[in-house]
Amino acid sequence: MILIGERINGMFSDIARAISEKDPRPIQEWAKKQEAMGAAYLDLNVGPSVADRVSAMRWLVEVTQEASSLPLCLDSTDYDAIEAGLEVCKRPAMINSVPAIQEKMDRVFAMALKYDAEVIGLAMNEEGIPKDSESRIALAMELVANCDAHGIPLERLYIDPLVLPCNVGQDHGPEVFETLRQVKLLSNPPPRTTLGLSNISQGAKNRKLINRTFAVMAMACGLDSAIANVCDQELLEAVATARILLNMDIYCDSYVDVFKSQNK
Repeated sequence: MILIGERINGMFSDIARAISEKDPRPIQEWAKKQEAMGAAYLDLNVGPSVADRVSAMRWLVEVTQEASSLPLCLDSTDYDAIEAGLEVCKRPAMINSVPAIQEKMDRVFAMALKYDAEVIGLAMNEEGIPKDSESRIALAMELVANCDAHGIPLERLYIDPLVLPCNVGQDHGPEVFETLRQVKLLSNPPPRTTLGLSNISQGAKNRKLINRTFAVMAMACGLDSAIANVCDQELLEAVATARILLNMDIYCDSYVDVFKSQNK
């Protein structure tokens, strides 16, 4: 299970303020915290309120890399901002994200090839997020076909089935699980899978409990990675335990600590 730290995001007030004031300290503190807790990647998002996303993303990448050597997941709907970030990344990064819309796939997969980046592909198109797994899989197949056509290894593509908050889209959960299962049958080798884990509990009570329960259930269906709160110790313990029970890791009494240290 590849954990992508979600916390360096302009949707959080401390990060938004840090970006606005060009104060690297909160960003670097979160980078170090997430790396210490076992993050494999750090998701960077300048947020919706920044006027110049291009320069903001470039600055955010640079100051994050001063504090952490982890690879970065550049998160924006502004592909000029993502490319500006890719230009200054010291390690191959991940692009978050592209829907199954042709002109956007053409732009993102070309960038991925140029910068040797991985890509998160969203199971959605101009019509939005489908409700059923069959429609999600059809969109995932479009992403797979375009990734392959651009000459990018399919294991560098992560399909995100897109989970809705359980308090407004409860019936989507089983469809997401089925999509995770079916994605593994799309190609050989198959693409990998990911989720924005915190979305499942948005606006609900008991958010941490919902997140970790959903994570374990999704892992059993083939989830490979998640953008998540890696500073949630109970989530880490649940994920590490699931890896043992799914026979992904060898059991030892300190398996939680081993899991956290694997990405360091």
